[in-house]
Amino acid sequence: MTRTIRVLLAEDQTMMRGALAVLLELEDDIEVVAQVADGSAIVPTALATDPDVALLDIELPHLSGLDAAVQLRDELPTCRVVIVTTFGRPGYLQRAMSAGAAGFLVKDGPIEGLADAIRRTVAGETVVDPELAGRALRMAPSPLTARERDVLAAAEQGSSVADIATLLHLSAATVRNYLSDAIGKTGTRNKTEAALLARRNGWL
Repeated sequence: MTRTIRVLLAEDQTMMRGALAVLLELEDDIEVVAQVADGSAIVPTALATDPDVALLDIELPHLSGLDAAVQLRDELPTCRVVIVTTFGRPGYLQRAMSAGAAGFLVKDGPIEGLADAIRRTVAGETVVDPELAGRALRMAPSPLTARERDVLAAAEQGSSVADIATLLHLSAATVRNYLSDAIGKTGTRNKTEAALLARRNGWL
């Protein structure tokens, strides 16, 4: 008898989440054991339901799928992570692989491909969208440190230096230093351009 693969599904768009769950449940060997819309619910739900695979969107409220992947790697290493996203950015792929993800797929693929990817990751394979993998190999890794990413992500919302300092519990001078370094590394003219470039490359 074929073993049933238990899947946790994390997607904040209700219609998309429901459609994915219904389509995956049509597969004889796949069972969706949990659905969450909030990134911060991924790890607690996974620990409660013990899925074989966590199917994670990147853009989620409160905690991104990439950050949740890191936590799952540490707290539930038996769970394989597959990132499924609208944003096929090479930087996202690089971060996903660093976080221990076993798969990275874009959402415009067929459901049969997703089901096959789930089976292959459970079998121990790594499954990555081939076109995106080629682009990622040609692209240099993110030059930004974790703290520079934090500061740019805050700047992306139009926050002032003082606001960023308050949000991240840093001094204004430290924030300016991080912004200056990030602007220099991205070859842009200001924090807004640096944040836009970093987002476009999948570094944020």
